[in-house]
Amino acid sequence: MALTVGRRPLPVGDLVDRLSSVPGREGRLTHLEVRPPRSAVTAAWPAWAAPEVVAAFEARGVVQPWRHQVDAADAAHAGRHVVLATGTASGKSLAYQLPALSHVRACRGARGQRGATVLYLAPTKALAQDQLAGLTGLGLDVRVTTHDGDSSRDQRDWARDHAEYVLTNPDMLHRSLLPGHARWAAFLGSLSYVVVDECHHYRGVFGAHVSHVLRRLRRICAAYGAHPTFVLASATVAEPEVAAHRLTGLDVEAITADASPRGQVTLALWEPPFTSYAGENGAPVRRAASSETADLLADLVAEDVRTLAFVRSRRGAEQVAMTAAELLAEVDPSLPGRVASYRGGYLPEERRAIEEALRRGDLTGLAATNALELGIDISGLDAVLMAGFPGTRAALWQQLGRAGRGAQDALGILVARDDPLDTYLVHHPEALLGRPVEATVFDPTNPYVLGPHLCAAAHEIPLTEADLELFGPTTAPVLDQLTAGGLLRRRARGWFWTDRRRASDLADIRSTGGSPVQLVEAGTGRVIGTVDASSSHGTAHAGAVYVHRGETWLVRSLDLEEHVAVIERTEVDYSTSAREITDITVVAEREHRDWGSCRLSFGDVDVSHQVVSFLRRRQPGGDVLGEEPLDLPERALRTSAVWWTVPEHVLAESGLLPADLPGAAHAAEHCSIGLLPLFATCDRWDIGGVSTAMHPDTGTLTVFVHDGHPGGAGFAERGFHAARAWLGATRDAIVACTCLEGCPSCIQSPKCGNQNNPLDKAGAARLLDVLLAGAPAAER
Repeated sequence: MALTVGRRPLPVGDLVDRLSSVPGREGRLTHLEVRPPRSAVTAAWPAWAAPEVVAAFEARGVVQPWRHQVDAADAAHAGRHVVLATGTASGKSLAYQLPALSHVRACRGARGQRGATVLYLAPTKALAQDQLAGLTGLGLDVRVTTHDGDSSRDQRDWARDHAEYVLTNPDMLHRSLLPGHARWAAFLGSLSYVVVDECHHYRGVFGAHVSHVLRRLRRICAAYGAHPTFVLASATVAEPEVAAHRLTGLDVEAITADASPRGQVTLALWEPPFTSYAGENGAPVRRAASSETADLLADLVAEDVRTLAFVRSRRGAEQVAMTAAELLAEVDPSLPGRVASYRGGYLPEERRAIEEALRRGDLTGLAATNALELGIDISGLDAVLMAGFPGTRAALWQQLGRAGRGAQDALGILVARDDPLDTYLVHHPEALLGRPVEATVFDPTNPYVLGPHLCAAAHEIPLTEADLELFGPTTAPVLDQLTAGGLLRRRARGWFWTDRRRASDLADIRSTGGSPVQLVEAGTGRVIGTVDASSSHGTAHAGAVYVHRGETWLVRSLDLEEHVAVIERTEVDYSTSAREITDITVVAEREHRDWGSCRLSFGDVDVSHQVVSFLRRRQPGGDVLGEEPLDLPERALRTSAVWWTVPEHVLAESGLLPADLPGAAHAAEHCSIGLLPLFATCDRWDIGGVSTAMHPDTGTLTVFVHDGHPGGAGFAERGFHAARAWLGATRDAIVACTCLEGCPSCIQSPKCGNQNNPLDKAGAARLLDVLLAGAPAAER
């Protein structure tokens, strides 16, 4: 098995050996997984397909479609809702474009009037642009355009009045098409197909919001006499028919047998070494995954291996590209220009230029955020680097699928971050490679999500009793609450929106937590950047040191009502970190299990957060220089949580001393938050936790892990149902870590509001042993 490097084939095994045998890199390669190639299975073009559409695909090199493409296209053509869940680069686009384009062509009027329309939804503008390029490249006489934030007013008007195939995203559907449905009546009344691409992307609170946007779309279409066929697609979705049903509210047929060819795939797990630097409380610190990825990217580009490096942050992507270019300049002055970065925030024309340069081969290495994770067609890549586990197995295979398109062989390297989950995975490859991708987790019944969409639906067309089933079993009580609150008014014909505001503005489908805080330069009024509302208390408070594009700024004031922080350019020798107090109250227990004398629970909680001070730490070194008080308001959240309790007599029998309990519970909480993304489709920043040696609502030691969104996102519930495996992995990660007293790889957390104090690594392991010993045998 080989990659074509330059003009010579280079065996992937040899390439991995060369990367791992560089002096000083001994022991970093922890596992090598090789998956065999797969042959293609083709099928004949369907008899119903329009000849000119078939000819267009054949002109693009598709002599015969693959079996799964024909199966999905047949189902959609017959009017059956279908979800196509086959691998990356398996040609899912053809499966929905073939019936959609054939139907558009067949229904067009004698004078060219549109008789059928298609709506394509993508989670990102980049993916919609890629689809547009593919559709226009077919050369068919079909009126196709995008309708998104980059579209001009004239383009949007043309899309509404003339387009047959419109590519957009859930945000524009929610804020533009549905509220303005009367102007889109001709388009929506002729809607034949709705394509929901990369449907695994719709998870958590975002997924719950999109599920109701799609229900509102179905309702509006029905009002205009249309009942479109839904086609969903994803390379990485578990239980696809279940996820698709939850997302659309429809019965959906799943097609999962992948008949496309695939080259051999090699995945290397890679762990950076400990550095000589000691972090908080003297804990050892591993070399940053971004630094390790920059080294590997430079090595691969020097070997002429076309490589895409995924980096979790925008700033990290810029830094990886810049560092790799500096390293390459030492080898050959011509090489730095073959590396670039790609992230959100670039102008649309900049993103398109980078994508095209990568396709042409002008670029050999690209450091990108997950903006390039989704199905953008970038062929010819040889390798993918991942600077840290991307959060889910689904995302890992999605990113790895960027390499080896077609029947090419592919290499992927997962570089572990200094994080409990990453450390666990590179030493337990079976947890990563021996399991299916995660089920998509979201809760459409969440009243905090459902309520705003019922308001939006009532504003679009008054709600009736017949609509209750469409929006789910919690609709009636939520409608009663909205009516009692004065947002809706009940009449004989149904529920009406009564407010002067746009009802669609009530639903923040991306869950950004409100308007972002603008960072404004003192003196000039220039906007330097923005901070999410949810993180502004901790990062943009008065006295905070804020780093923007390598420059240091000091926050002079924060106005929460105006959403403005005034900052000024400065050079300081310290950093700042906020200290937060969190309190949690049990509202209601929905479910529980007895684990011996211990108890595992799931239910509703009230969580309050308040940033009360910040620490100034010397840089470099991290020594605390002082603590400054802050006067910021408390923020409250009602959400879902999973929690476990260990009674006093069990603790006494375990040998844990009372003085050890706060640190043991705190450490167990941190590590369990770090490991939950392995069992629920979430990121550690989607969840939070609280631990206490004696909680007033339970009367005993309690550890909570809660969803970070109002009403819950389904993550804590998934943790409750997978608790034995989740907490067992937490215990194993703590015990296996080679540090002595705790480090970022096991029990320290980057988001801890108490500055990672107190923490007791050994006590956490003993505490989890006690808890797990009572788990029922069926769950062990």
